[in-house]
Amino acid sequence: MFQLALIQTRSVITHLKELFPEIDYELITMTTMGDNILDTALSKIGEKSLFTKELEKALLDNTVDFVVHSLKDLPTVLPEGMVIGAICKRDDPRDALVLHPCLADNNFTLATLPKDSVIGTSSLRRAAQLKRNFPSLKLKDIRGNLNTRLRKLDTSNDYDGLILAVAGIERMGWQDRISHVLDPDSECMYAVSQGAMAVECRASDPEILELLSHLHDYDTLLGIIAERAFLRELEGGCSVPVAVRSEVENDQLLLKGGVYSIDGTKAVVDSITTKLPAEWEPTAKKSTNGTKQFSCVIAENFCQESLQKAENLGVTLAKKMVKSGAGDILWAAKRETEAEILKAKALKEAAKETARTSNGTTQVATA
Repeated sequence: MFQLALIQTRSVITHLKELFPEIDYELITMTTMGDNILDTALSKIGEKSLFTKELEKALLDNTVDFVVHSLKDLPTVLPEGMVIGAICKRDDPRDALVLHPCLADNNFTLATLPKDSVIGTSSLRRAAQLKRNFPSLKLKDIRGNLNTRLRKLDTSNDYDGLILAVAGIERMGWQDRISHVLDPDSECMYAVSQGAMAVECRASDPEILELLSHLHDYDTLLGIIAERAFLRELEGGCSVPVAVRSEVENDQLLLKGGVYSIDGTKAVVDSITTKLPAEWEPTAKKSTNGTKQFSCVIAENFCQESLQKAENLGVTLAKKMVKSGAGDILWAAKRETEAEILKAKALKEAAKETARTSNGTTQVATA
C-alpha cells in the first residue's frame, strides 16, 4: 500500500498548494501494521485499525497535523479526539477484473471465464458475492500491496485473474490492466467508502479543520456519510461481507446495501432513497450549537440538514435489513471469522514454537 499511499497523499498536498500556495507542507512517511502483514487475509488477523493506528498516534502526539487515508481503511468509529476533516471527490468506487497476461486479450468477463478459473481476492465481501453470482469460478486468497498482487498474477500460474478496486489501479496509472469493470447491481457491490480519500485530523484544531474544509466534495460527502452510518449501525467491518452502492441524482440520495454469508448462499439486499433539501451550494454560515459530526465527518460549510438526512438514511437502511434477517447473517459471519482468527493465531504460535525448538536443538548440536 505504501506507493499508493504516497500517491494519494501527494495528490491532497498538490490540491492544498493550489488553494493555499503560501503554506509550506512537509510530507512524513510511515508504515502501519496492515502494510507489514502481507501473508494473512485482513479478516483473519483480528485487529482493528490495521492501517490507521500508528498514523493516529502521530496525530495525538502532534507529530503531524493531518493524515491522508483510503477512506475504506478508516473504521466507522474513530479514537476520541479524531475526526475526518475532508473527503475528496470520489474516484470510481467499483471493482475490476484484472486478468493474467495470457488471458487479457480474450475480452473475458466474470460471466464468460472458463469453468474453474481461479480468481484471487482476500476480501470477504468480494468472495461472498462472487460465490453467489459466479459459482463456476474458484476463489483463492491473495495478499500484498497492488504491486505484489500483480506480480503474483503475472509471474505464476496460480491465478487466472484478480479482483481489485478500480480507484487504486487508476491512481497507480495501471488502468490498461483492467479487463472488465464489475457492475455493482448484478456482479459485485463495492466496499463502504471505496474510491474515496479522507483526511483525518484532530477535532481540537480549528485552523487545520478550516484548511481541510476546502477539499470536501458535496456529493461524495452525502454518499460516504450514508455508507459509513449504514456500516456503523450494522457493526460491520472487514471481518464480515457487507457491500454498498450510493448515488446522488438531482435531489435524491440512493443507498443500496448488501449483507452476505461467508459462503454467499444467504443474502439480504435492499435499497432506500431520501429527498435532499434544495440548498446545494456551500454556505459560510457556521453552526452556533457546536461542531456537529456526521459519521465522524465535520463539514460545517455545507448544508447540515442534507448531511443529517444522509446519516439517517444509512441508519434506517441498516435497521430495515436487520429486520429482514441481515442481523442473523452478520452474527453467523462474525462467529465464523472469529474461529478463523483463532485458528490462524494458533497456527502462528505453533510455527513460532517449532522454530524456537529447532533453533534450540541446533544450538545444542553445535556447542
